[in-house]
Amino acid sequence: MLPDFRVRQRDYLLDIARALAEELNLDKLLEKILNVSVEMLAGQAGFIALKSETRGWHVRVWHGLPTPLVKYIEPYLTQITEIGDKPGQLELTQINQIINELARSGSFGLLNGVGIPLVARGQAVGVIYIFRSYSGSFSANDRTILGSFANQAAIAVQNALLYNQVNQERQRMSALLDTVADGIMILSPSLHIERYNPAFQRMLQIPIEEIQNKEHNQLVQWMEPPIGITLEEAVAGGWPLTAHAHLYVEGDLKIGNSKLKLPVGITYAPLVSPDNVLLNIIATIRDITRFRQAEELKSTFISIISHELKTPVALIKGYVSTLRREDARWDKSIVQESLSVIEEEADRLGSLIENMLDASRLQAGGLSIKRSDVFLPEIINRMAKRLQTQSSLHEIVVDMPEEFPIILADESRLEHVISNLISNAIKYSPKGEIRISGQIRPDVVIVCVSDQGPGIAVEDIPHVFDRFYRAPDMARNTRGAGLGLFLTRSIVEAHGGQIWVNPESGKGARICFSLPRTTDQLPQKLSVV
Repeated sequence: MLPDFRVRQRDYLLDIARALAEELNLDKLLEKILNVSVEMLAGQAGFIALKSETRGWHVRVWHGLPTPLVKYIEPYLTQITEIGDKPGQLELTQINQIINELARSGSFGLLNGVGIPLVARGQAVGVIYIFRSYSGSFSANDRTILGSFANQAAIAVQNALLYNQVNQERQRMSALLDTVADGIMILSPSLHIERYNPAFQRMLQIPIEEIQNKEHNQLVQWMEPPIGITLEEAVAGGWPLTAHAHLYVEGDLKIGNSKLKLPVGITYAPLVSPDNVLLNIIATIRDITRFRQAEELKSTFISIISHELKTPVALIKGYVSTLRREDARWDKSIVQESLSVIEEEADRLGSLIENMLDASRLQAGGLSIKRSDVFLPEIINRMAKRLQTQSSLHEIVVDMPEEFPIILADESRLEHVISNLISNAIKYSPKGEIRISGQIRPDVVIVCVSDQGPGIAVEDIPHVFDRFYRAPDMARNTRGAGLGLFLTRSIVEAHGGQIWVNPESGKGARICFSLPRTTDQLPQKLSVV
């Protein structure tokens, strides 16, 4: 019997060696190792414990053991320690005694067991335990057989763990590629697209089937020569010379088969093997539309502000220089008129600077709203009388309903709103009536300012509240920085209201805003759109 049993053990080892080399599913592999070990040593039960960074030592698979016993044993696995001067070797004497006592203490029919570490390439990956239900300890031969098998099994387990780790990294990388906002392309050394992410497909608006395995220049097509050399030109010149030779190209990318374009910046990074062989090229495509808009906004700001500052400064300097001439004596009326112009232009400068400061505070989230009880008709009448003095060609009419409710708002900010709307009506309508009317609704109050000028073109309506925006036709004939309506909208929205343009072609401009009547409609903080 003994020789036959040992022959069967040898056959087990040969068969299992072939099976272990083919199996990469960790749980299936561990079950196969455990079942063969139990049968090979004529045992009745067993388990395999692994150590992970997240769970520590834990039982991964078991055979012939009741689940309560497995759960009872698991906390004692913390007794497993490594031998200090032998990397990868485990000290199991103490834990073996504990587990054997636990197995014998219950009515599980188990009398003794043996534990062998699973060590591969100098690293302990787990422990295997086999139990018998009859008396007699495991022999030296049993331990040798199990140890030989455990060495092979440990290598297979380590390979499976590495395989699972690679799979997890691949899944993590796929999730990263799929969720990143920038477009990603992975190119072969021949510049064919091997992989891409959904963001890239959305940017180009090209069907998926038209992307895979296409050449780079079939998809990345520039509307105009880009800033920097293209990838094809760089590769033709010998790029990359080193593993850190990143390439950046910026320009307008052609979108699909349309005439639309998308401003992008593309960074190409080479992936090079240790022996300096190019494996892949990773391309990151970033939509730079907002950067372009920011640059255009900055240019517009500099242009408008420099022009708006230059005119009043020139007028002030001109009048002051004239009044200071020592070779002339000016009439009192001329001096008063000159001083009036200087004061008016100084006020214009002050208003412009204040608007710029408010726009800056708004961008930084620092435009404060100090609420108190406000009676809007009183503010409107006051501002109408003050601004009526600025024009003899306009008649400012206030038409507010009786019993207008008191609301909770910032009085000085609402003065700014009314002043901006009336000033715009005076500026953009040559003459005629400017009417300020109001409505009372259950939840809000509404104020509208209308004039008899040319009105606002339909194509300009979506943009009139944008920062620095000025309608092309109006910008040629009137002064302004394009901040008034932007700040007006921001103040109204900070109060929890809305502002809009009523498009009535040929009937002048009509701008309305609403404010909440109740405090539960007030916003918690100022938002910038």
